[in-house]
Amino acid sequence: MNALLYGLVVVIWGTTWIAIFLQQGPVPAPVSIFWRFALATAAMMLILAVRGKLRALPLRDHLFCLLQGCCVFGFNFWCFYTAAAWINTGLESVIFSMAVLFNAVNSFLFFGQKPPARFFVAALLGLTGIVTLFWQDLVASGWNSTLLMGIALSALGTLGFSFGNMISLRHQRKGLQTMTTNSWAMLYGTLIMGMIALLRGDDFSPQWTVSYLGALVYLALFGSVVAFGAYFTLVGRIGPGKAAYSTLLFPLVALTISTFYEGYVWHINGIAGLLLILTGNLVMFARPESWLSGRLLRRKANVC
Repeated sequence: MNALLYGLVVVIWGTTWIAIFLQQGPVPAPVSIFWRFALATAAMMLILAVRGKLRALPLRDHLFCLLQGCCVFGFNFWCFYTAAAWINTGLESVIFSMAVLFNAVNSFLFFGQKPPARFFVAALLGLTGIVTLFWQDLVASGWNSTLLMGIALSALGTLGFSFGNMISLRHQRKGLQTMTTNSWAMLYGTLIMGMIALLRGDDFSPQWTVSYLGALVYLALFGSVVAFGAYFTLVGRIGPGKAAYSTLLFPLVALTISTFYEGYVWHINGIAGLLLILTGNLVMFARPESWLSGRLLRRKANVC
């Protein structure tokens, strides 16, 4: 079951980045996010209502769902949609893969789960990889402020996603159903983005093109309903750190697609940076103690 959930998350989230790229244009980011999660919320609520699984929540849990909606279904995507105008969405997905490091830090801050010693090695590899990945573009652009802003916003959006992970883990530790809390969080995220769009005076009309509407439906149904449900189920089954292992794989999908559709050009710095980041993520899941135990057991068996 876990393998199936991983597969869904990797394939879907690996392809949602190009869908975000297809939504770039005249429609303001808060409006695109509003329609995305409005459709997703309607689908989720309908599915749960038909199955009789939409549960009422106490006020305190609703407040946490509101916070989760801000972190996972609102402001973080505003960061990603805005950053997509300044940096390649495939590169955004690589920055997003650093969620495993954010999760390790936040698990310690909120749940007292001390990160293993290998976290510091992973963090060093990840940060070095980010600098290496963007070094050529930064130098070529003369340290352009919009490129730096795109990187910063992608990192900020990843931090928001990690906060949402912690809230989801809190829900599941209290025995709350993932689909129910996700539905309420999506609803609140939708309302918040709608209010922001109204205050900004944005036009709520979508772009009536096949690419924009197709991307909207894909992001709403697959990128939001299916993938988030699968991911947060993984968080509950194996914990936020291990669930974030999926982020080790989907950047490869996103960058491959970006190469063909966004014209991403692979250069030595990009390859080296990507390898450093992915190696850092992999280090977070290494279990040297398990490897050593296995070696000792095999030696013992050989002696016997």
